Amino acid sequence: MKKILIIETNIQRYQNTNEPTGLWLGESTEFVDEVTKAGFLVDFVSPKGGFVPLDPRSMKYVNDNIMHVYENPDFIQHGLIHTLKPSQVIPNDYFAIYYTGGHGVMWDFPDNVEIQQIALKIYQNNGYLLSVCHGIAGLLNIRDSNGNYIIKGKNITGFTKTEEIIAGKRKIVPFLNKSVAETHGAVFKQVRFYKEFAIKDGRIITGQNPFSVRAVAKIFLKEVYQ
Repeated sequence: MKKILIIETNIQRYQNTNEPTGLWLGESTEFVDEVTKAGFLVDFVSPKGGFVPLDPRSMKYVNDNIMHVYENPDFIQHGLIHTLKPSQVIPNDYFAIYYTGGHGVMWDFPDNVEIQQIALKIYQNNGYLLSVCHGIAGLLNIRDSNGNYIIKGKNITGFTKTEEIIAGKRKIVPFLNKSVAETHGAVFKQVRFYKEFAIKDGRIITGQNPFSVRAVAKIFLKEVYQ
């Protein structure tokens, strides 16, 4: 069975601030928990490779399932300390690519050409593009061979303006997911803030916020195993 490639951020602080950010832990571990139980193997990559910082606020939301994955030596080594560089990834090895969130991704996901090319290759090979929360930032700027945004005409979701305001980050983030998505032709869907919500459009599956990780995984697994 082909593997799933999980994308994580290398960004350690909000730009122009001393406030730490990074990977929202549950957005990686909960997804890993779901798909590995279903038999999938996973690899981890980040824009620079190597160390992935954790958003300290995400540690307030850990539970037994999150900790089970977080304490796994394999996850620590490959998912947090020694993530792959994009140049080490062979796209044909993967059936899906999954973009995790945490605010850091807003600075190192959108314009990373190497990861965009990996994602596009997986998608063109009939693979799936998955994201949750701020991870949607990784999908916003991907263009196909004709120069069209792959999200054009697609129903997608991600962290909302209301959720940014509640999180206190509206004035810090470099853009709003909905605004860029709609500018690039997508149909941005959302529900009440911090409620579980995931949506599928073709082979693109996206989740709105940190509480939507398992919903994304379950929609994907239903597609694969139906």
